[in-house]
Formats: sequence, structure tokens, C-alpha cells
Amino acid sequence: MENRDRYDVYKLIPVRRSFLRRRLGMAWYSTRRYLLWASGKYKFAKRRSLSNQLPYCAASHATPLLRQLKDVEMQYQYNKITNLHLAAARLDGLLLYPGETMSYWKCIGRPTYRKGYLDGMVLYCGQIRYAVGGGLCQLSNLLFWMTLHTPLTVVERYRHSHDVFPDSNRTQPFGSGATCAYPHRDLMIANHTEHTFQLRLRVGEENLEGEWRSDAPLPVSYRIVERDHEFRPEFFGGYSRHNKLYRQTLDRDGSVLDEELVVVNHALMMYSPLLPETESGRTE
Repeated sequence: MENRDRYDVYKLIPVRRSFLRRRLGMAWYSTRRYLLWASGKYKFAKRRSLSNQLPYCAASHATPLLRQLKDVEMQYQYNKITNLHLAAARLDGLLLYPGETMSYWKCIGRPTYRKGYLDGMVLYCGQIRYAVGGGLCQLSNLLFWMTLHTPLTVVERYRHSHDVFPDSNRTQPFGSGATCAYPHRDLMIANHTEHTFQLRLRVGEENLEGEWRSDAPLPVSYRIVERDHEFRPEFFGGYSRHNKLYRQTLDRDGSVLDEELVVVNHALMMYSPLLPETESGRTE
């Protein structure tokens, strides 16, 4: 186990590549993604309904739209809200029938200035940058977390390779999100059940709000449990962070019926894990 975990940390260390190599790599992975969408391997969800909402809420969640982040101008967070409005409008009401798969980027499409997207914050190899459509990871994070609380199956998800910000007011376990980059770093969710699910999204005044709704009540509920969380000092002088997330299936009385490993996270830390706390409880 130690060797496997250590190897994962080595793989997280960014490799310096030339501009041409990066461009060729992007073209290669983008072409593979477009071919996958056209291959017929998956039956992708297409239909949406905004007027007929399915009657039962299977899972819901909300995340704040604005956070005060160190060294990040607030204007880029306001730009992010514009980006979320545009992307959520492409996904809201999506119906996921039995046997269908939802592709995050296939539904949203490429974010461009022409479509109204603005520059927002993106993370690249642990560095904060700004690019058109930035901030849409908040939406993919929300979708992934909600899906873990349903019987739907996550068939493709990418973890964040760097832990950039301290756990200030964190309400979810570390590593419970899903990073995204058009088109190859996708989030794909399949419906292997006998019931239809519907995605509802809303960009509110303060929060990004989401629901998975279904045509029948769920006979069970789900809970995410974090285990084996640790910080490790690394040979290069920094730290790495690791944990595992398990999904527990609960009956109506709250008894655990089943438990499965759903996420293993390894990330390089871009700050010291030994930061002192202020009186308000925030790390400095």
C-alpha cells in the first residue's frame, strides 16, 4: 500500500512541457473525446423538461456563490456567476432515463466569449489562472456530490490534483468534488436503475442550488464517510494530502445496509497544513 500511494504522489508532480507539446496533447485528448461522443458506446441523455418536474427529490445540495479567496479578485467570482447561469441553463431539467448517460460537457458545449462566457478562475497544476468559462468546476462539484447520494453511477470523474486553499468553513470532506476542463475532463453519470431521474439547477441570490429528482421515492438513503485522512511530508519539502470516501447505503431506520469505496484522493498541497487559526476559526 505504501509503494502504491507513494507512486501516486510522484504522478501528481507537474511535468514541464513545451507550448507545442501542450497544444498537441490538447488536440489529441479533445479528438478522442469527440470520437467517444459520436461512437455510440453510450446512449447520451438529450431530453429536457422544465414544465413537468418529477415528483420526488432524490438528493439536493447548495454551495455559496461567493467566497473570499486569498489573492483572487472578486470580479472573477462575479464573472463565475455569469458562467454558472449559462451552463446551468443547458443542464436544468435534463431527464436521465434508464440506460442513458449524462455527459457534463456534451450538454453544456464549449464555453466561449461569443456565447457570453466571461473569464473566471481556473486551477492549472496548482496555480490560479483566469480563462473563459472559469469557475464551472463549482457546478461539476455540485453534480458529483449530489450523485453520490443517489443510486446513479458515476462512470467518469477526475479529482483535483492539488489542494490549493485551506479548509476554511469546509462542509464536505476533502476530495468530494470533480474537476472539469472542456472537453476531455468530463463528468459522466449513468442511470443503471429502472427509474427516470431529472436534474434541476438554479443560480440563486447567494447559492448554486441543485436537485436530482426521480419518478419514484428512493427506498434507501446514502451517506458519505471519510476515512484514512492524512497529511504527508514529501521529499521535495512540501506536503501531500490523502483520504478515502465511502458511500453507505442506509435503510429507512438509518441502519447501514452496505458500504462501498467510491473515491480515493491524492493531492499535492499548495499551503502548509500547520497554519494557525484565527479567533473566527479561519486559517490565516
